[in-house]
Amino acid sequence: MKKLLLLLTIAFVGLLAACGTSDEGSSGDESSDETTEISVGASSVPHAEVLEEAKPLLEEQGITLNIEEYQDYILPNDDLADERIDANYFQHIPFLEQTIADTGYEIESIGGIHVEPMGVYSQNITSVEEITEGTEVILSNSVAEHGRILSLFEKEGLIKLDESVEKSAATIDDIAENPKNLQFSAETEPGFLPEYYHSEEDALVVINTNYAIDTGLNPSEDALFVEGEESDYVNVIAVRSEDKDNEALNALVEVLQSEEIQNFITENYDGAVVPTPTN
Repeated sequence: MKKLLLLLTIAFVGLLAACGTSDEGSSGDESSDETTEISVGASSVPHAEVLEEAKPLLEEQGITLNIEEYQDYILPNDDLADERIDANYFQHIPFLEQTIADTGYEIESIGGIHVEPMGVYSQNITSVEEITEGTEVILSNSVAEHGRILSLFEKEGLIKLDESVEKSAATIDDIAENPKNLQFSAETEPGFLPEYYHSEEDALVVINTNYAIDTGLNPSEDALFVEGEESDYVNVIAVRSEDKDNEALNALVEVLQSEEIQNFITENYDGAVVPTPTN
C-alpha cells in the first residue's frame, strides 16, 4: 500500500512538473510574439542611414528592423513584390507609379518621409549664363525622372516643354523649344551619373541626391541649379497592398515622421535631404 502511495505521489509530482514546463513554454512563445521583425530595402544614402537612426525607436515598440541595402532602383520593388522584403524606402511617388504601371505589381505607399532636391552639376560650367550652344546634358535613363528633370531646365529658361503635355510625364521628345540646342543624353544608369560628372567636365550632369551625397556632393552647395524644397517628389515607404494596414510597417512610418528623425535629417544632410513628415 505504501509503495502504491509512493508511486502515485511521484506520478502526481511529475504531472505538475510537466504542466509547469508547458506553461513556461507557452509564456516564452507569448514573449517571442511581442517582438516583430521587419525587413526594409533601402538605398545606402540617405535611406539606410535614416533607417539606422530609427532602429532604437522601433526596438522600444518591440520591432526589430533589418535593413537590406540596394545600389539600384529596380531590385527593391522586384524583391518587395516577390516577398523577399516587407517594405522599401528609396523611391518617390512618380517612380513608384511608373513601376506599378510597367509591372502590375500590387504595391503602394503608406507614407512620405523626405524630399531629395534634384541637382544639375558641372565641373567647368559655374553659372547658367555660361552654358553654351550644344552643351551635353547627361541624365538618368529612368523615364519616370525625365519630367521632373526637364521641368527643372524649363524653370531655368533653358528649354520650353510642349504645353499640351503634363510636365511630370514629359519626355525629351516633348521639348518644344531648345534655344541653346542642348544635347540631352538619357542612357545612363542613375548610379553611374557621378562618374560622368568627374569625367565629362564640360557637360551638365543631373544627379539624384542619394548618389550625389554618396560621392561627396551637396545639392545646396555644389549644384549649378537645384530643385526647390517644394518638390512633389516625396520619397515614401512602399509595401505590398495586402500589408498596407500592417501595424509594424505603419509604426515604421510614424517613427520616420517623428520629430527625432526629422531633426536627424535636417541636421545631418544640410538641405540635401528635406523632411516631409506630413505627407
